[in-house]
Amino acid sequence: MPKNSLTPSERKLRAEIAAHESWAKTDDRAARTANARKAALDRFEREVDPNGELTPQERSKRAEHARKAYFARLALKSAKARRARKSEGASA
Repeated sequence: MPKNSLTPSERKLRAEIAAHESWAKTDDRAARTANARKAALDRFEREVDPNGELTPQERSKRAEHARKAYFARLALKSAKARRARKSEGASA
């Protein structure tokens, strides 16, 4: 089936199916995502210590706080978006 003959919702469903099938065949989920987790932690470490001047322990502590701040910021944006959608639905 040619790619452009699918609607956006059909393409989304096809991608979801592929993702579920892939994860169903994955024996070690942690190993599969290890590189991505390490890259994310490395990013926060570079953010808090771009010149590599901190001790590994201090860099790790600060990176953990930067990571928590990042996810708290995402949660706040999500809450605001949900509130906005809810108020749009109430006014419609």
